Amino acid sequence: MYDPVSRREFLKLALLAGTATAVGGSALLGSRPAAAARPRSPNERLNLAVIGVAAQGGYNLGNVTSENIVALCDIDSQRLGPVAMKFNQARTYDDYRVLLDKEKDLDAVVVSTPDHSHAMPVIWALRRGLDVYCEKPLAHSVWEVRQMRELAAAKKTVTQMGTQIHAGDNYRRAVEIVQAGVLGPVRQVHVWQTNSVRPGHLAPEGSMPPAHVNYDQWVGPAPMRPFDDSHFHFNWRYWWDFGGGILADMGCHYIDLPFWALGLRYPTSVEAHGEKTYEGANDVPNNLRVEYEFAERETPAGKQPPVKLTWYHGTWKPEGAEVYGKGAAVLFEGDRGRLLADYGSHQLFMNEGEQATTPPASIPSSIGHHAEWIAAVKSRETTTCNFDYSGALAETVLLGNVSYRAGQERLEWDAEKLAVTNLPKANDFIRREYRAGWSLDG
Repeated sequence: MYDPVSRREFLKLALLAGTATAVGGSALLGSRPAAAARPRSPNERLNLAVIGVAAQGGYNLGNVTSENIVALCDIDSQRLGPVAMKFNQARTYDDYRVLLDKEKDLDAVVVSTPDHSHAMPVIWALRRGLDVYCEKPLAHSVWEVRQMRELAAAKKTVTQMGTQIHAGDNYRRAVEIVQAGVLGPVRQVHVWQTNSVRPGHLAPEGSMPPAHVNYDQWVGPAPMRPFDDSHFHFNWRYWWDFGGGILADMGCHYIDLPFWALGLRYPTSVEAHGEKTYEGANDVPNNLRVEYEFAERETPAGKQPPVKLTWYHGTWKPEGAEVYGKGAAVLFEGDRGRLLADYGSHQLFMNEGEQATTPPASIPSSIGHHAEWIAAVKSRETTTCNFDYSGALAETVLLGNVSYRAGQERLEWDAEKLAVTNLPKANDFIRREYRAGWSLDG
């Protein structure tokens, strides 16, 4: 059964005794060539629109260039211009509403905008029956995520959330270890990420956006505020109006692993505690701990016990985390041992008297995260990070911010009703009102 010795002492002893077993090396995205999709001639390439073409959007665009890029959209002409020169056959827009209205021959859309402007282009594309690739965490609010999931299911579209590390072989090996029962029943998981918030300031009234930026379109459904670099481009993620802090930024990447390995779906309760450790007007926490509780459940690997998953970011980490020297990791704690994993490696720490075993590889390597989606669009099959799986993950991640914003209180969650049952005021953060003139109805 679970060894009560402290996590820190356990790990130190395991390292000294040589029982910390390295069972994995570095592995990035899948490198095997695509074979699942039927061969297509060049004129059968997908017609894609890419909304958001710089930063992560540029990365996503670079991974779908095997297809026909027919439309590009970005609110910043200085970002859009150089990309448009490269894809000089693509029509350009600074408003995704205009793009989706005018482009009649699209097959699919790639959405890499800030979180607060994910839901609208995705929902409008799905209504047209278009397949969609959308960056994590799918949307700005729990309610928006649920709308996207339900519409994708109703339209039978092929969807993928941008959690690229899901395609790596390392995550597959970690999942196999957990699901093979090497650790015994897993009752606790710790996930930590040491990224920090970039402090910002509120812009004075009357600040003017640059002439090359369609700022009204960028703000979209969020509350209008004067333009300032401290909440624009990359920095939007540190303001509730536009993003969800470190948790929304990184949670889907790391919590994805225990979700997959343990067959998690919806938490029964969520409790967040955090603090600001910087001087700045943006109010997302720099340090945060979120405790998620999941009930007993049936999975393909058998019945699983209730599990508690704890997320930490900033300077907060689980006891003993310093032994690993990792800025971000996932630690599974089972009755027989523990498994530490990050993006590129995993390591077993077995209890005294327990043997470390490595199950044979059973989860096939990915053809690549973006390639999976492209192949599935063509074959009409599903993807590993489709909106149903990823939506449950994204909803869970975002619920941590709901608890923090509702007063750092424990929330009891009814996923079917999409409602907090014990603290009515928390439901104000499940969905927010849009700025006048903006609606999911178009």
